[in-house]
Amino acid sequence: MNNSDLYYISNKLLKDCRRATLHLATAESCTGGMIAAALTAIAGSSDVFERGFVTYSNEAKAELLGVPMALIVEHGAVSEPVARAMAEGAVARSAAQVSLSVTGIAGPGGATPTKPVGLVFLGAARRGAETLVERHVFDGDRGTIRHAAALAGLALLSRRIG
Repeated sequence: MNNSDLYYISNKLLKDCRRATLHLATAESCTGGMIAAALTAIAGSSDVFERGFVTYSNEAKAELLGVPMALIVEHGAVSEPVARAMAEGAVARSAAQVSLSVTGIAGPGGATPTKPVGLVFLGAARRGAETLVERHVFDGDRGTIRHAAALAGLALLSRRIG
């Protein structure tokens, strides 16, 4: 696994946020704070990075981000509606104008016939704009899937800002 790609895209995202005078927040599940760690590893990130939510459990998604438990029960935590609600909740419950959410199945367990290992949903919210959501299925082991999800998420948020 190569962390230089995470550094590169994180640095670019921070610069883009500075130019647009935006603060950002993250709402992470399967990446467990990896995205927040990549962003805050860069000196000076505190002028852009507002906060990170690590909401691994369904209860944390509901309590910290305001994701309705009924949404989780109906669609599952790994779903487009939950990724959208996580991203929107991060903006609503912070001083950030943009946010990135990630929810998925990094494995090796947790898969179902309709939700395989590697399934990830990403959300990118911006105050006053439509939330973007992407669905991905990544191959590899747990670390590879988490890394790929972090990269794809940072790329999605870059597009939301641009």
